[in-house]
Amino acid sequence: MKSAKEVSAIQQKLQDQGVKYCIGAYVDIHGIPKAKVVPIDHLPQMAAGSERYTGYALDGLGQAPSDDELNSVPDLDHIIQLPWEPKVAWMPADNHFQGKPYALNTRVALKNVLAQAAEMGFGMNLGIECEIYLLKQNADGSLSVPNPDDKLEKACYDVRGFMDNFAWLDKMATAINGLGWDLYSFDHEDANSQFEFDFNYSDALTMCDRLIFFRYMAKHYAKEDGLVATMMPKPFADKTGTGAHFNMSLYDLTTGKNLFACDPKDDPRGLGLTTLGYQFIAGILKHGPALCAAFAPTVNSYKRLVRRGAMSYFSWAPVFNSYGSNNRTNSVRVPMGGGRCESRNADGAVNPYLAATLALAAGLEGIREGLDPGKPNEDNLYDMNEEQRQARGIGFLPQTLIEAVAAFAADPLVEKTLGKELRDEFIKYKTEEWETYHLTVSQWEIERYSYMF
Repeated sequence: MKSAKEVSAIQQKLQDQGVKYCIGAYVDIHGIPKAKVVPIDHLPQMAAGSERYTGYALDGLGQAPSDDELNSVPDLDHIIQLPWEPKVAWMPADNHFQGKPYALNTRVALKNVLAQAAEMGFGMNLGIECEIYLLKQNADGSLSVPNPDDKLEKACYDVRGFMDNFAWLDKMATAINGLGWDLYSFDHEDANSQFEFDFNYSDALTMCDRLIFFRYMAKHYAKEDGLVATMMPKPFADKTGTGAHFNMSLYDLTTGKNLFACDPKDDPRGLGLTTLGYQFIAGILKHGPALCAAFAPTVNSYKRLVRRGAMSYFSWAPVFNSYGSNNRTNSVRVPMGGGRCESRNADGAVNPYLAATLALAAGLEGIREGLDPGKPNEDNLYDMNEEQRQARGIGFLPQTLIEAVAAFAADPLVEKTLGKELRDEFIKYKTEEWETYHLTVSQWEIERYSYMF
């Protein structure tokens, strides 16, 4: 925690910038922000943990009604002044319990594994590609593409679709750059009224904080225009899903040097990755099925992780636990130029702290054990038959949430990394989500079976 003098200086700076209120936002197990709001005059008390919460009222914090309350401690190194309401300062926060960081808070879990990496001399850089739909909510609650003329089957990079939504895109881009995130590219994505924002990578904790805020900000600006922004993994069966690809590398804590980067000519596999980078990938693949539960954490996620589904062309979503170069049929790829690996399992519903925690733990295990991921796969894996894939040792990732949860539950790395309580909370909530889904009678079932029988 910061000293009273440091907090006072931050308080004065915020007051000078016009801030009147502070939000200390921690997340539940789903990655949904929760907070109390305090006037700026009470920032010193908030920074000391004055704001208390009933953990039993929230998902995944593992408390009973009789337990002592949790409190939140804001991270004063990661303050965001709301671009649309500068009277309010957003501060990512950690839960504490009885004076100590609370192990069931996923941001705390990430900090714990980052500390393990630091003992090895490593920091983690992370970039997350933010795909998002901008939609209209109809009177019956359904969602649709706002512009009825936006009908291209392959809408990727469509200029007209981009400019038709320029007002919202401009608000988002202006805010992202105003926050200092360095937006370097944005475009119309593959589906109608789907967009992608790519801003510069940062250390893993900062990037996770930014994804949480990005989702919140996108929804706010969409609401201003009478629309809905959603990172739901698969809002339409016949359109591309929403990814949040994790681009990961390790850096030297002393020099800042990227420890995954090398000249492709010095890499026998030609991808521009060091031995350390390949070991990290091998750890990711070793625990790929379990990691899938954190990267793709909803029932809806597995309607994205299909080769084609209701679409007329390949979805390019990762369904195989494999790696390769610039080949999007692998779940892990090394983009052109090397120096990083990209996990393509992650979707827009990800709790980034939880996913980054487990991905880093898996990668560090790969390094400690000197694992090798084998040769990169350069073929279109969608076109290979099962015998060919088995010969290469390429297995499927989980194809449903409950299958992913089973892999999560069975993998010893999960409990070792998260602790038994957080592991069990995730299993509990995701199993309940699966069971509730299967107790729901869908419109598809009514339309199919009520007339058939």
